[in-house]
Amino acid sequence: MEKISHYKSISELHEKSGFEKPQHPLISMMTCKELMTYSVGEDRFTGDFYMIALKKIKSGHVLYGKTQYDHSSGSMVFMKPRQTIEVSNVQFAEKGFVMFFHEEYLMGHALHELIKKYGYFEYEINEALHTSPTEDKILWELYYKIRSEYDTNQDEFSREIILSHLDSILKYSDRFYKRQFIDRSINVSGSTVNKFQKILSSYFDKGLHQSVGLPSVNYLANELLLSTRYLSDVLKQETGKTALDHIHIYLIKEAKNLLVGSDKNVAQIAYELGFESPSYFTRLFKKQTGFTPLGYRAVL
Repeated sequence: MEKISHYKSISELHEKSGFEKPQHPLISMMTCKELMTYSVGEDRFTGDFYMIALKKIKSGHVLYGKTQYDHSSGSMVFMKPRQTIEVSNVQFAEKGFVMFFHEEYLMGHALHELIKKYGYFEYEINEALHTSPTEDKILWELYYKIRSEYDTNQDEFSREIILSHLDSILKYSDRFYKRQFIDRSINVSGSTVNKFQKILSSYFDKGLHQSVGLPSVNYLANELLLSTRYLSDVLKQETGKTALDHIHIYLIKEAKNLLVGSDKNVAQIAYELGFESPSYFTRLFKKQTGFTPLGYRAVL
């Protein structure tokens, strides 16, 4: 069985990695030099802390969740507590930074809950943030502001100042990802929503809805080589609707066709579409249209 270490403290992670002891038990900051080689922890590991890392990797092995890092992809990654990570023999193509901050460091602060709304902590490595030189400059300025507090004698104001700058990094990263979503839809041949719709249609054409059941966001994301959260965020940016919203829209469109174009009863239509029960189908149909299936058929 594959060994996966778990680190409850950042200090333990530093010790296993051969790094200097962090100046604070709940937060650590490292500026990574260009062309130097780094490994973190022992083999694959999990930890009770977040990680934010910036800059392009030239070589080495990085795994987050089940996805291995593509060296040609992205320059900023975000990792959440208790997610499987592997970082070995990594060489940076240019100067970068890595920050670890324990979830306990956020206790009692608004950021403890706010950080959970940033979906990019759920993204896979291949969905890393591509930053522009201007964006890099903003992130480095915030990093150095945090580093200044981290390196000096900390007082009662230090934690609040550090967390305010960390909050800014997260907010700017959210903005930069929104920009990336827009760039993606412009630059990639065929928008995500069109590719999504083709895979969804294919799911029904192959009859998978009857043999497997209703299509899931996870299935469609895997077909697109995206994480579920990233897929929904891209679709939300492009269309204003999440991946699940688009699945429901497709199902209701097919249901309307069957209600109008056939004499099948509600139960037959529900099972034909892949619903486990007619009652669930009826609830979803009414939620989406304002009518029950029979009510919709009656008004046409």
